[in-house]
Amino acid sequence: MSFSSSSRIPTTPTLPTGETVATYGTYLEAQKAVELLAEKEFPVRAVTIVGTDLRMVERVLRRLSYPSAALGGFLSGVWFGLFVGLILTLFSSGGPGVMLPTALFGGAFGLLFSVIGYSLTRGRRDFASSSQIVATSYSVLCAPEHAHRARTLLADTGGVVSGWPEPVRPPAPPVGAPPSDPSVVHPAPDGTTQPDPRPGPPPTA
Repeated sequence: MSFSSSSRIPTTPTLPTGETVATYGTYLEAQKAVELLAEKEFPVRAVTIVGTDLRMVERVLRRLSYPSAALGGFLSGVWFGLFVGLILTLFSSGGPGVMLPTALFGGAFGLLFSVIGYSLTRGRRDFASSSQIVATSYSVLCAPEHAHRARTLLADTGGVVSGWPEPVRPPAPPVGAPPSDPSVVHPAPDGTTQPDPRPGPPPTA
């Protein structure tokens, strides 16, 4: 990584600056948009992908029990034992025959520790899960001087956000409120009509 690209990353966590040029529902869509900008020789150093409305999602994988905990611990221990045996084979004269004992020892220790850990948490957490931080939408931010070109290049991908502010619409009057047009004649409480409050034309001579 060059010094120019690493200097763009702030040393302390800060919010990025720039204009939102597009918003997508998934990270893959935002990633494809940035890849398209890169293919068009766009200065991608001015682009940032920001995930908004972050949520922690925990997906339940399976129910835990003593047999499943023992099997999972044994398999994990076997893989670790094979890795240790491979290292011993490469850096010692014992040959590949050392891999089987290390795999069995690793499986035994993995089974033991997994069963002990499950017994300590049994009744409080009887399932295995995987957690992820997911954003509900992903915005592509760009430096203001390049925002117009970025919107033009991403026009065919969808999700482009206009750079002009939305027009402000006056709020609707509440139900039963009199209209604001002074030319409307309002009925009086006794049933008669009120005259138009606006002044009439001046009298002619």
